[in-house]
Amino acid sequence: MKIRFTIGRRIGLGFATFIILTSIAFILTVVISSDSKSKTSVMVEEVSPSVAELKELNLMLQRSHTDIAKWYYNPSFNDLDFRKELKSIINEEYKLRKNRLLKYASKWDNKEEIDQLHVIFNRIESLFRVYKEEIIEQLNTPEAYEDANIKILAIDPYESSESNIKIIYKDLDKLIKLKDDYALSVKDNMFDSLDNLIRIVILLGIILAVGGVVIGVFTTRSITVPIQVLKKMLLSMGLGILPKERVSAREDEVGEMGNALNDLIRSMEHTTDFAKETGAGNFDAKYTPLSKDDTLGLALIKMRDDLAENERSLEQKVIERTEEVVRQKSEIESKNEELEILYKQVTDSIHYAKRIQDTILPANSKVKNLLPDSFILFKPKDIVSGDFYWIEKKEDLVYFAAVDCTGHGVPGAFMSLVGYNVLKDIIKNSKVTKPSEILDAMREGVISTMTVDESKQAKDGMDMTLCAINYEKMELQYAAAFNPLIIVRNGELIMYQANKFPIGAFIGEKTNFDNHVIPLQKGDQIFIFSDGYADQFGGPNGKKFMVGNFRKLLANIASLSSPAQKEKLDETLLTWQGGQEQVDDVLVIGVKV
Repeated sequence: MKIRFTIGRRIGLGFATFIILTSIAFILTVVISSDSKSKTSVMVEEVSPSVAELKELNLMLQRSHTDIAKWYYNPSFNDLDFRKELKSIINEEYKLRKNRLLKYASKWDNKEEIDQLHVIFNRIESLFRVYKEEIIEQLNTPEAYEDANIKILAIDPYESSESNIKIIYKDLDKLIKLKDDYALSVKDNMFDSLDNLIRIVILLGIILAVGGVVIGVFTTRSITVPIQVLKKMLLSMGLGILPKERVSAREDEVGEMGNALNDLIRSMEHTTDFAKETGAGNFDAKYTPLSKDDTLGLALIKMRDDLAENERSLEQKVIERTEEVVRQKSEIESKNEELEILYKQVTDSIHYAKRIQDTILPANSKVKNLLPDSFILFKPKDIVSGDFYWIEKKEDLVYFAAVDCTGHGVPGAFMSLVGYNVLKDIIKNSKVTKPSEILDAMREGVISTMTVDESKQAKDGMDMTLCAINYEKMELQYAAAFNPLIIVRNGELIMYQANKFPIGAFIGEKTNFDNHVIPLQKGDQIFIFSDGYADQFGGPNGKKFMVGNFRKLLANIASLSSPAQKEKLDETLLTWQGGQEQVDDVLVIGVKV
């Protein structure tokens, strides 16, 4: 039985072929992408972190090597930095790096590399025991360096440690080389997979393009072209003259219609030629209708005249519109250039202002010297900040302050410079020492510095908490404008209130700031801060972090070391913030007594 290849079957075959090719391309892409993703995951989660941690371990050993040499040869106890660093490496940093490396090593495939890592750890721990028990504990006072017997006891351990650390360096360098080679291998395999994916995608793209063209040509030639021929014949048939095209005999619906129309075709070349000339834009072509009732002929003449008029009108409109577009384009380009120049100037000025503002902040060395066990979390909202922190020593008091100026960004930065200069002038050029007296003087200084009208006098100023520690007396004095002070003692959070008026002009009765004196205990954790942390929006519902949650967080982290407190505060804020924009400058200062 002969199969009748209808139009529906032709279209179905074309679409089925295209869908099959597309499915093959999709499946191959998914398979290769999954393989590349797996190799990328190995690179990101195992190889790269492992190499980085091994190199950090190497650097840590180099620092410990330098510090133990200083310990052995330098009898001075005035400079304690290298001694603190060496103890920190042995007691804290090494354990942290070991735990991280063991975590990454749990994913290594090569057991020999894991065994080699454990050998390195054993040798490092043995080396650190020598450092600690036979050098550090022996040479622990200036008198020990002068005792010849103690010095002799430390000679052999120190010289043996020199040879042992060379062995560790050699083993560690070998392991780093192995992991680097493995990282390079994984990267090469990953790139090979990506190259294969690109080649396959290109090949499949070519196949799909060629297949699409073939299917399109097949559909057009077998369906569209014959239907267009039939349409043209039907439109011309009312005038009695049809084109010379004929529909070939076919075993489908088009063939059946073509056979019926072939008997009705008559010659109308003149009308056809005129329509072709008009369609080609030759509006001067001559044409005489077949008769006064020749509707198609008369319509063609009118169409010719209308097209000629429309073309002239459109050409003129195109000329006018082109001129207008060119003019507008030139104006827009000119404005864009001006805006780009202005934006760059403004941005450069703000970055320069940041460099100026950074100069008012105390150096890290000064912070470490005056507040040895402390941290400062400082996160400006914009390039420049309305918050700033201040640390200074006068007589037997160590001062530190957290200041939150009105606004943030450029306005807040200007206020911070005003506040800093007023505070610096008070400390340097006056005899006041109490925090409350300093805040009273600051308020007068800010009011005299800022020239504002009556409507703005309650808006420009700053909130501030100023503390003064006497380490000899174990006593803390503080005064505060709006922002309170928190002390965590033995796990209990104690909050000390602030005066409810700012440093600056305000509406209300003028009063002086209160000076508070707090006896301190060993282990007390002091916190001062601006309101930016608690006011940050985020979380699952996009709400503020809130003061209550902030206080609970401070109570929970008080027992941690100062660097760990800062890290925990930063991680919690970033997690809470999520994709939300930072709403204000953030400043938190923690001091452990």
